[in-house]
Amino acid sequence: MEVQGLQMTETKTAPGLFKRNPPIAGEAEAIERAKAGDAEAFSKLYALHKRRVYTLCLRMLGNVSEAEDMTQEAFLHLFRKIGSFRGESAFSTWLHRLTVNLVLMHLRKKGLQLVSLEETINPSEEDSPKRDFGSRDTQLAGSVDRVALERAVASLPPGYRMVFVLHDVEGFEHNEIAVMLECSTGNSKSQLHKARLKLRELLRQSESTAQTDLKEAAL
Repeated sequence: MEVQGLQMTETKTAPGLFKRNPPIAGEAEAIERAKAGDAEAFSKLYALHKRRVYTLCLRMLGNVSEAEDMTQEAFLHLFRKIGSFRGESAFSTWLHRLTVNLVLMHLRKKGLQLVSLEETINPSEEDSPKRDFGSRDTQLAGSVDRVALERAVASLPPGYRMVFVLHDVEGFEHNEIAVMLECSTGNSKSQLHKARLKLRELLRQSESTAQTDLKEAAL
């Protein structure tokens, strides 16, 4: 099986803000066969999950080349570790956690700080409205233009983007994120709050630019 030879291409996604993969038909059988060393079954798992794993890597890293490399690394790691999958959670959830851990290790090896330690759990005066900023953001969840949202997420500073992807995309709880990023739960909540504020600002700018372009095109 030539996992390293498989070519990754950039994919366009249509996230639902944003849900993990549900069980896939034929996946359970492929998992058991892959655990027994069946290369064809592993290739099937690769085909079933490569797009979502790549998209996750791209969202976390914000770099196409690095995302491609980390996707390959995730599946190579999966090939070595699939025997340890016990079915205690959905396979996609287990694979995504494996991928997240690999990406975080990759970033730490590069010496990048994953979250800003300057963030506090108290939003500043200009960051109104005041609310529980660890809760669901209905304004972002109701966004219609998913392409604009993806672009905005990619434009976030690394620390903001990391927490937003882990919480609002992958569905991890703040206490889980705190362990992953080696920060406090309050810091994770603060990063998410700041990320959502920045996203709303970027989406407003995108909408304003689009409206201006439409007006100019109509002239």
